Amino acid sequence: MLPTTPPPSVTPAPELPRLIVLSGPSGVGKTTVGEGLVRNPSIRRAVTATTRAPRAGEVDGREYLFLGRAAFETDIAAGRFLEHANVHGNLYGTPRDQVDAITAAGQNCLLIIDVQGAATLREQGIDALYVFLAPPSWEVLEARLRGRGTDDPEVVARRLRNAQAELGRQNEYDTVVINDDLDTAIAQIEGLAGGPGL
Repeated sequence: MLPTTPPPSVTPAPELPRLIVLSGPSGVGKTTVGEGLVRNPSIRRAVTATTRAPRAGEVDGREYLFLGRAAFETDIAAGRFLEHANVHGNLYGTPRDQVDAITAAGQNCLLIIDVQGAATLREQGIDALYVFLAPPSWEVLEARLRGRGTDDPEVVARRLRNAQAELGRQNEYDTVVINDDLDTAIAQIEGLAGGPGL
């Protein structure tokens, strides 16, 4: 009988960093949920760019990259955005270099973007976990938007109109997470992305 040799040991290939796309209507708590997700060391948020003015307490390069409209349009023409959209009268976009730097470092990249931006990524065939964050009820969403006091009534009314349309598109996502309890919503998204350690 011929001697047998043990099969060579096989080391599984490491999983590639994942893109996590989080969308939902204004006021649903995307930023707060995102802050909870990035406490996980394997997740880092890509900072998106916008032409809207900073709100009180917001810092350029932390919440958003705040750009003038001319600078933003120059970046569009140069192809520097993975996606961009006009939302509530302001331009928003995801800089390619932000995403590339995070995934090159081996981390999962969290994108907090609007419904239009997520649709653009899907149309481009970009592989990601697409998560729609929804409010527990319309009344709760309306109360959150009116209660935060950062926008004038006309802006709030526009955001509420847009929210109705956005809520109607949640079936385009891989999953819908209800933001009723913050810790539960964060844990659900972590679980979908691969667990607490991802």
